[in-house]
Amino acid sequence: MFKTILTLCAIAATPALADPWEWGDRNTDFAPAFPEQTRAPLTDSGIEPAATAIASGLENPWGVDVLPDGSGYLITERTGALWKIGPDGSKTQIAGVPEVKAERQGGLLDITLAPDFAQSGVLCLSYAKPIGVDGSATAAACGTYDNTDNRIDDLRDVFVQTPAVSQHMHFGSRVVFEDNDTIFVTTGERFSLTNRRKAQDLDSTFGKTVRVNIDGTVPVRNPFTSTGGARPEIYSLGHRNIQGAMIREGVLWTIEHGPAGGDELNRIEAGKNYGWPVISYGENYNGSSVGSGKAAADGLEQPVYFWDPVIAPAGMLTYTGNAFGAWKNDVLIGSLNPGGVVRLSIDGNRVTEEERLVTGIGRVRDLAQDQDGTILALIDANPNGQLVRLSLK
Repeated sequence: MFKTILTLCAIAATPALADPWEWGDRNTDFAPAFPEQTRAPLTDSGIEPAATAIASGLENPWGVDVLPDGSGYLITERTGALWKIGPDGSKTQIAGVPEVKAERQGGLLDITLAPDFAQSGVLCLSYAKPIGVDGSATAAACGTYDNTDNRIDDLRDVFVQTPAVSQHMHFGSRVVFEDNDTIFVTTGERFSLTNRRKAQDLDSTFGKTVRVNIDGTVPVRNPFTSTGGARPEIYSLGHRNIQGAMIREGVLWTIEHGPAGGDELNRIEAGKNYGWPVISYGENYNGSSVGSGKAAADGLEQPVYFWDPVIAPAGMLTYTGNAFGAWKNDVLIGSLNPGGVVRLSIDGNRVTEEERLVTGIGRVRDLAQDQDGTILALIDANPNGQLVRLSLK
């Protein structure tokens, strides 16, 4: 195993050898539901990525996506700024972003470009929307990017979490395009013991994945559109705080923060219940049991994979490039704690190996694949957050 130490104020990073990574002590002793569900064989792929900073001086950057034709990148800062970063590291602030509640974990969060962005210019943002005196809600808004005037036009909310609350924690909140017209938005359950129970309620969008059209309407094929009292945008329920999401082979996959232990990788099926806060492979931060005190129950879905201790997962992707050919079709996940990038090999719906990469690079909030197959890692720090390129030496 290797780790890359990133010199935060420099443009280039210096790789260094690291001690072999160890799993660490588990918080709970729940047996996995099947052998491949946790602690897959630790693997060294023999690839030591080199880390080079493209841009520095960012304030808690949260989301990144790649502009077409090699013209650069769009990056959100939780403080509320949206930046265009040129290939040379130049920064241009983009106008037209929504007002955000930049408090605790809230602010301007994800950014995602539509599959047909090169033609349509459509993009979507997620953010903590201020509501009332001190309320906030996870929201998603879509608009059109004007590259000439460096602004977003016709931005409008297409989803607003309900209800709004004053606990500014656990917003989710990744946005993934299912196709050119429809997005998935992930939400958190807003952290408190009272709020977390709403992850099981169909009249609330706490702790859910939701599916909406980019014009703000709800697809009629959603699983609860005919269920009385249910929010029609709900796609799945029983989630804690989903901060990674992707479409893999046409299916939504998510990754969510557990409490002490119990981070989960889930393959999402419409209408299914993923258990929080009834079951969990973790425990509360005070050492008490979560919900039923069990990790499995009838009618509740099991994660494809879980971590104990946690990796504090963030953005993720399925690698499809050639720059790291040995990783093709593997899943790469940003880790906030202990930091770095986690690589999983997946065969069908089972994890077959795990690797820890660039473990000294810092808190990786989001990942993106550049057009040349190199990997972009967004380092969450303030005042010296960075956009970093990972490439072969």
